Amino acid sequence: MGAHYSVKGSGVDIRQEGSGNVGATNALRVSGRRAFVLAVLLDIAKVMTVLFIVNAMTTGNGYLVGSAFFLMLGHLFPLQLGFHGGKGVVVYLAASLFLSPVAIAGFILLMGIGYFSLKKYKVAGFIAMASIPVTSCLTGDPLVISLSLAGLFIVVIIMHLKPSHQVKA
Repeated sequence: MGAHYSVKGSGVDIRQEGSGNVGATNALRVSGRRAFVLAVLLDIAKVMTVLFIVNAMTTGNGYLVGSAFFLMLGHLFPLQLGFHGGKGVVVYLAASLFLSPVAIAGFILLMGIGYFSLKKYKVAGFIAMASIPVTSCLTGDPLVISLSLAGLFIVVIIMHLKPSHQVKA
């Protein structure tokens, strides 16, 4: 969703350009690095703001992981964009950063090693993203956090299996 707003001022409808996906990668493809960075920052801000507020107002991890799933759902199928959103990578990574910061450190390390070894950012990215719930579990995060991160990652995988034009509610 951040991608839609990052290119909106340029008169481009990101849903009609590039892959047609309302995501940061398509913002990069359609409008360049500035739109990509803005899209990523808007999506991170959206996730962090909600999770920060939920964390401040509630106790227990159930509200946090529930909010993370609803953030993902709203990102994938936003009402204001006709239920045509992004694929959830930035939402997953931002939620992971909030819920399991140590796991994100592992992600960054694996992403760097994977990219420099394979020279394929998507393959390296998916391998590194798969490590997040595992690292979360191995570092002692509550099981509900680790399982929720695994569930969010599965959603990201599913969204990437379908071509962009088929990802509709």
